[in-house]
Amino acid sequence: MAKRYVRVQTAKGQIYYGLLELNRSVTVLDAPPWLQGQPTDSELKPDTYQILAPCAPSKLVAVGKNYAAHANEMGSDVPTEPLLFLKPSTAIIPTDAPIWYPPQSQRVDYEGELALVIGERCTDCTPAQAQAKIWGYTIANDVTARDLQKRDGQWTRAKGFDTFCPLGPWIVRELSPGAQLQTFLNDDPQPVQSDQIDRMVFSPDRLVSYISQVMTLLPGDVVLTGTPAGIGPMQVGDRVRIEIEGIGYLENSVIARPLPEKPHP
Repeated sequence: MAKRYVRVQTAKGQIYYGLLELNRSVTVLDAPPWLQGQPTDSELKPDTYQILAPCAPSKLVAVGKNYAAHANEMGSDVPTEPLLFLKPSTAIIPTDAPIWYPPQSQRVDYEGELALVIGERCTDCTPAQAQAKIWGYTIANDVTARDLQKRDGQWTRAKGFDTFCPLGPWIVRELSPGAQLQTFLNDDPQPVQSDQIDRMVFSPDRLVSYISQVMTLLPGDVVLTGTPAGIGPMQVGDRVRIEIEGIGYLENSVIARPLPEKPHP
């Protein structure tokens, strides 16, 4: 099995990067792995930590309509160059954390995606250089308030709510070009999304190169590579699971966004 790089938090609130072992213990690294973090003698037992999102990026750069069939289901042409937008880092949650359904929206969709984790500073890179800057791969759900996306015309609000970017559960270094991406709702064995990642319009190296000519990508930054056809709504109470062959699965439930706490008198 490929090495699985995780970011975890102990009961005392300490956050570590580490290697997840087969017995679910974590070998602690002395730094993020893309910053040459090395294994230490410290080990966390399986019941002593909580898995966090596998990195804490300065920014999430996402790509729209990067599968032809998805562009078609959205009623638009395939873009002639990557269609970029940003999601705030505050949208990130780990696997098993709840997605909050905001009261402003009447339709919130899942979007299963392959996510790239950048390992080195990347500015004005060629595709070949960009490929070497991709440190690893994880899974993302680009949760979208579809009605707000259509209403606003630009996508910041629709894509930017807290909890709208489940990410994880871990990072792997290598991935088959033809790996299968599938999204499942609740206990239905039939996937609502299913496609191979090599059917992207713009490949990961081309995406990172293109983005790097606009903005500098920093170590630990994340690029969401677009979702296949089959997007659809989630309801409060649903569970959505996104699987990518060779990585694993990311699963989150949907709950109503909690009401803000009232200040004490």
